[in-house]
Amino acid sequence: MITRKTERATDRRENMRGGNGAALLTPVSKELPKNLRLFSEIRLAPGSSIGFHVHENETELFLFLKGKGRVMDDDREVFVEAGDSMATFSGHGHSVECVGSDELVLAAVIVRD
Repeated sequence: MITRKTERATDRRENMRGGNGAALLTPVSKELPKNLRLFSEIRLAPGSSIGFHVHENETELFLFLKGKGRVMDDDREVFVEAGDSMATFSGHGHSVECVGSDELVLAAVIVRD
């Protein structure tokens, strides 16, 4: 199944998970297998963030595509850039913030356990 760029609608989420600014989420596919909760491109403008949250009974995977960010990986602060990836397994938490002068773009997948 092909999903054309023109078929993908962006959802603007203000203060996502208690973060700052807006996160722009664009689903990558029109349909997902039942074990996937999310498969989206996420864009954060400079200074915008997704607040810290814990995943239960699911794993979230990030591939950072553009820009620079700061993540909390449980209680550890890590700086990331294009080409880096991150996995947050069930029972663990994370946050993501755009810290560069360009937007932070990442692909995000949430897989149910």
